[in-house]
Amino acid sequence: MSPRPDAGRERPRALVLRALGLGDLLTAVPALRALRRALPGHELVLAAPGWLADAVRELDAVDVLLPAGAAHREVPDRLEWPWAPPRLAVDLHGNGPQSRAVLARLAPGRLLAYADGSAPRRRADEHERARWCRLLTWYGIPADAEDLLLPRPAAASPAPGAVVLHPGADAASRRWPPERFAAVARQLRARGEEVVVTCGPGERKLAHGVAEAAGLPPAQVLGGPSGLPFSTLAALVAGARLVVVGDTGVAHLASALAAPSVVLFGPVSPALWGPPAQPRHRPLWRPLPGDGVRPGDPHGTRPDPRLLRLSPQDVVDACAALLGEVPPSVRGAVSLVPAAPRQGAP
Repeated sequence: MSPRPDAGRERPRALVLRALGLGDLLTAVPALRALRRALPGHELVLAAPGWLADAVRELDAVDVLLPAGAAHREVPDRLEWPWAPPRLAVDLHGNGPQSRAVLARLAPGRLLAYADGSAPRRRADEHERARWCRLLTWYGIPADAEDLLLPRPAAASPAPGAVVLHPGADAASRRWPPERFAAVARQLRARGEEVVVTCGPGERKLAHGVAEAAGLPPAQVLGGPSGLPFSTLAALVAGARLVVVGDTGVAHLASALAAPSVVLFGPVSPALWGPPAQPRHRPLWRPLPGDGVRPGDPHGTRPDPRLLRLSPQDVVDACAALLGEVPPSVRGAVSLVPAAPRQGAP
């Protein structure tokens, strides 16, 4: 899946820019699959961070990963493109001139992107999966925002049937307080559930702190300094009884693997980044009247007030509903938002 120089006559290439994180990759799966179907004779190249290689391989929609990325989710300054100009380039990275420009510098035969004028306009209130499917549909490439499921991993889960708690997130604004995760873990254990805590890169201290406060042994924390290998993480999520997580990549992995999930939202509504509208997913969000769908900073440095309005009991009740134990307080969704409606029409 690595870039290789031209060698004789090769297939034409299509380049897709999505140099972001795991959740961003998984929300782009429907669009990537649509491109794969529309371009069967092309080699599909995805410009994305190299650490996503294992995840990209599982998509079965991309031929080559072109390592690319920049700090703080910025657009890469340039792409190390070793071939002749791509026949097609697709901007699934952003809406600004920077992401279009980095693709335009490669002189593609055609460039598909959101832009003013002759291209479609980006919508601020659109779900991320639907956004990129609408872009492709506008250009005549049918895409279904619900085509997001990944095959079940071949690897065995390290904790089959466990409730998986993932307290980490890329930004503090999307991190629910660790003591609240611990309170949820304690209540779930009291109900007889096996609970494990996972960590991403740099999150071992956080995960072990949650486990210790919940009375869990260190062995119930899964992940080293670099987190879990993707194959192990995917197997764990696919085999989980339930996943409890904030608005981060593991939440999108649960959606992609059809794992039951309770997802905690804060600065951004689940209408933009939430799981599909299916009973196995419970997005929790407590906005104030007039908040809109993007009231906070998803990359902020402190927990968002809407996230902090969620109590451990809110989360435990949502877990109980998915685990088949529906207390009176959770019937009717406890005034928390339902899953986002299906979107994606052009």
